[in-house]
Amino acid sequence: MTDNSAKPFSFRFHGSSFDNMVETLGGAFGAFDAEPIGRAKDFHWGLDFSVADSAVLLTGYHEAEFQFNIEPTGSTAEYLSLVVPRRGGMGVTYGARKAEAGQGKLLLYNNFEPDSVLMHGQGNVIDELLINWPVILQTIGQTFEMPFSGSLDLLPELDLSTPVGRTIGNLTETIISGMRDDGPLLQSPIAMAHMTQALADLVVRMVPHRLSHFLEKGPALIAPRHVRRAIEFMQANIDQPITMPKVAEAAGVSSRALETGFRAFKGTSPAAYLLMLRLRAARQDLLDPESKETMKAICLKRGFFHFGRFSAVYRATYGEYPSDTRKRVSRR
Repeated sequence: MTDNSAKPFSFRFHGSSFDNMVETLGGAFGAFDAEPIGRAKDFHWGLDFSVADSAVLLTGYHEAEFQFNIEPTGSTAEYLSLVVPRRGGMGVTYGARKAEAGQGKLLLYNNFEPDSVLMHGQGNVIDELLINWPVILQTIGQTFEMPFSGSLDLLPELDLSTPVGRTIGNLTETIISGMRDDGPLLQSPIAMAHMTQALADLVVRMVPHRLSHFLEKGPALIAPRHVRRAIEFMQANIDQPITMPKVAEAAGVSSRALETGFRAFKGTSPAAYLLMLRLRAARQDLLDPESKETMKAICLKRGFFHFGRFSAVYRATYGEYPSDTRKRVSRR
């Protein structure tokens, strides 16, 4: 994954001032704070961007080392970055922990988490494939069928000599190649969405993180009848203000037995599971390009009677507001 032929003049955005580079990056990523390591009188740099609905490809070049941090703001997009070093390297720090991309290693990190980032090596050239965090959250929801928030605690370094590393690395390279220079993936949104989803699924299933122990249990045990009855009742009444005692009654068990069953076989509470079902159904409505329903109508149909709360919970689950999902679909 090393390419020593990259040339700075091939970049669409370039300059010879460190401050100018910071200004350009700040405009793209928000509150960007950086400083050079050593003297930076003639700081030559180059940047290129390729943008799709589900991902962004960022290619950067610089002659001298520097470090930076990005302070997330309300408008800062959250993403999972897969860093492929072509020349030089890149490292991130989380308190006392450090992780680095380099020869034979892929770096993965959520842009909201590192305390600082170091770009090192002379004539450094880095590709970053930025996967929209909502894609990761949706994959987590589909894989584990449980609500999720907070840090995924993803293993940040991936050895490219391992089978998992080679598989994820090869798919990452394929997507990068297909996006670069207005490549074919940018002309085929459906193919781009499928490949991004495949990459997200590989990362969630193959790279160790805080939920991996659920995968290590092997195929899920078949839930007992009362849990299945409860889920069927939830799905049939998803547009109603049902309570957990009502769900327990429909399932033919006590509220305590219902709670125990969901904890054991679904890894979450029945109330949280119902919320996940409602959110998933609402998201499917929002992602339907043929739907003419208003946001309010979708909320009511899926059992959300307070739009403000729905919007906040939706963003916490999928990393974007409902209006962002609708706008993204309408642009296609």
